[in-house]
Amino acid sequence: MTNEIIRLVGKKDLFIQGDEATVYGALLADCKFFAGYPITPATEVAEGMAIWMPKLGRVCVQMEDEIASIAAVIGASCTGVRAMTATSGPGFSLMQECIGYACMAETPCVIVNVQRGGPSTGQPTEAAQGDIMQTMWGTHGDHQIIALAPKSVQETLDLTIEAFNLSDDYRVPVVVLLDAELGHMREKVVLPEVKNIKVEEKIKSNIESDNFKPYRKHFKKSSKIPNFKHFGLGYKTYITGLTHDERGFPVTTSAEVHEDLVTRLIDKILDDIDNVWYYEDYLIDDAEIMVISYGITSRPAASAVKMAREKGIKVGHIRLITIWPFNYEKIKELLKNVHTVIVPEMNLGQMIHPIREVVGKDVKVILAPRIGGAIHSPKEIFKYIGEVKP
Repeated sequence: MTNEIIRLVGKKDLFIQGDEATVYGALLADCKFFAGYPITPATEVAEGMAIWMPKLGRVCVQMEDEIASIAAVIGASCTGVRAMTATSGPGFSLMQECIGYACMAETPCVIVNVQRGGPSTGQPTEAAQGDIMQTMWGTHGDHQIIALAPKSVQETLDLTIEAFNLSDDYRVPVVVLLDAELGHMREKVVLPEVKNIKVEEKIKSNIESDNFKPYRKHFKKSSKIPNFKHFGLGYKTYITGLTHDERGFPVTTSAEVHEDLVTRLIDKILDDIDNVWYYEDYLIDDAEIMVISYGITSRPAASAVKMAREKGIKVGHIRLITIWPFNYEKIKELLKNVHTVIVPEMNLGQMIHPIREVVGKDVKVILAPRIGGAIHSPKEIFKYIGEVKP
């Protein structure tokens, strides 16, 4: 598969945008169906899929809107193929009901969200991290999804591949959270040597590669994840967004059935959180101050921490790669020796809320906000570090 893509592209080393990296990641992950509607700053994803999918004998459809796009992706997934859509804030808002449906119907799908300034039409061409809470809580009811936040163009490609793996393994929507800055940034990317892509059964998908290392340590199917028997195999398949029993048939008035179902939908992911929650840490062993960041903001955050260390300040850095689920126990362990946490975000405070929940009143949590389109500079974050009182 990789050789075929390299043959079509003409080379293995590319200099591309983050949006384009999601396209190559999806192609390498054997995505067979894409449905989307053009929206800045995610349009390049749809454009790339429109170029490459037909060349590989796959399907790319421009739908009439974002609601139709996610609905088509869910329908395609039910036939047993890997499917993806891409959008930005306003379109992501429109997709929320269908995202909830995919959670309830346990239908794998990948959603690339290239965030921009909001609310409403907001700043179509400017970067933001304003969809963090919406990603987890945008649809109604109790549920659990997985969301990944890359910091580079190469990692965008790698995490797009991983998003398909996680989506299939746990039968859940997975969101890849970029922003306009990363989506339009150009960096060198190396297409990984994928030797084997096995998707005969969606729950058994895996990717082996020479230079792509799956983030997941291992995957052992939980009894809480049902088998996936898709349309076309001869089964009388019933899929519904209603509360249903283990056969898949609606049972909407039983508190016991509803509790058992929704609890399982959440626990099938949280029970295995150590294998879906990815992070990086830097200089945390003796840290008294911690910077916690995610996505594009992690780049200036890492530089700011390095600047502070050169000044003798005991500060460390935690980069959240998995945004949701939030690993409360692990974060609490990582912060046990610090007195202050600084959270730089390209919003007015979203990821800061679960961090505050973890530390309570024992640790001071400081928001370093940035809105309007520009990302933080290292000096801005360094200033917050320097102003911390012991």
